[in-house]
Amino acid sequence: MNDATDDAKPDGPPAPDSGPAPDSGPAPDPGPAYARVSTLRGLLQRGRGLGAATAPHEPGAAALVHEMIRQDWSWHPLVDERHLYLARLVRDLGLPTGPIADLLTGDADACEQATGVLELLALSGSLPAREALRTYIGEGEHWVDVLESVASRWPAAWWDDLAGTARARLTGGEPLLRRSEPWVRWGLPAAEPAPPSRPRARAVEVEASSRRLLTVLADPAADPAARTAALGLLAGRPGEPDLLPLVPSLGSADGEHPLSGLPRAVSRLGALAVPAARAWAADGRPWLARIGLTALTRHGGTRDLPVLVAALEADWRERAWCGPADLAAGLARFGPAAAEAVPTLRRFWLRTPHSYERPAYLRALAVIDPSGLDEAHTESLWDCQADARLLGIAEAPDLPHVREQVAALRDDPMEEPGVRAAAARRGAGAGG
Repeated sequence: MNDATDDAKPDGPPAPDSGPAPDSGPAPDPGPAYARVSTLRGLLQRGRGLGAATAPHEPGAAALVHEMIRQDWSWHPLVDERHLYLARLVRDLGLPTGPIADLLTGDADACEQATGVLELLALSGSLPAREALRTYIGEGEHWVDVLESVASRWPAAWWDDLAGTARARLTGGEPLLRRSEPWVRWGLPAAEPAPPSRPRARAVEVEASSRRLLTVLADPAADPAARTAALGLLAGRPGEPDLLPLVPSLGSADGEHPLSGLPRAVSRLGALAVPAARAWAADGRPWLARIGLTALTRHGGTRDLPVLVAALEADWRERAWCGPADLAAGLARFGPAAAEAVPTLRRFWLRTPHSYERPAYLRALAVIDPSGLDEAHTESLWDCQADARLLGIAEAPDLPHVREQVAALRDDPMEEPGVRAAAARRGAGAGG
């Protein structure tokens, strides 16, 4: 979906730049759905701060912003933040809210995307955005979800008068999730309690000793449900070292996954798992190798650095966007000794579409090799992720455009409370 018109890297204000560049030449993009990171489209798709900072100065940015709203480009919508990022772009570019309100009539995903942007624009003072959502609550298909969403963000005065509309629209067939606003305020009945479930026979008694649980796990003929139950119980107890030799035998029947509860049970062992984890990490079964790598990431020593760096590089080659942040956090434990990982960490920071993990790469770089990160920290002030903006507030250099953006975050009614508070503290520390 690359567009030839986006081939040139967007020029921007002098504040943010592209941050740390890769050390070994350009790398492929995450996939055909994402434009090159050197284009404005690619930056906006990833929620990069550079995209938000340069968009107001770029011809064609308005069409791209509406494209970002029509199609959710986040890699993992539950954790990759985009609504505030997009709402700011709409506001800063002075775009009309009508095309966004039109998306409310789409499917549930389109409605949720439009709602998230419009309710923030309303907080920023947009009356058309507020009225679009209020009108939809009276007429739209997904009105219950929209009502609960705005009630969680808006002052009560903006939605309290919709009680009559809501009562008239309820049919009794809606999922009754009424232990939150606006239902609590309006005194509507809570959901009927679910009928009591019939007691099920326990695969393993809760009171069973750890020795008994290990016996079940060691028996390959044991019922799979019993083995899973045993692991669940062990995962809630202090680490059991005798579990270690059994771990390689505790995969699913198809050999694709660990039995449920095994990663948590191993994590209870902490550093005790490291010697065995070194062998697991080299195992040909991906699920066992991942458990081993996790243990080495959290508790391994400097001798394990080559394995961890190699794992990070393998994730880059495979475009495994979910999870390398854990490796980054583990590598950060070693500080400058992990310098070999720096080029790959930089590539991940620049190109990942999984914006939730981007702050972890920047934190790791700051510990391992902080040189040249001023621009990356500055760009983070415009990033879609609140954690990234917090990093920018804490670490961006004291320059005029940085102070200006920190003040904008402090005063923005759409901003997360924690980010506004951090921006206020930095402003106060700099003498306002």
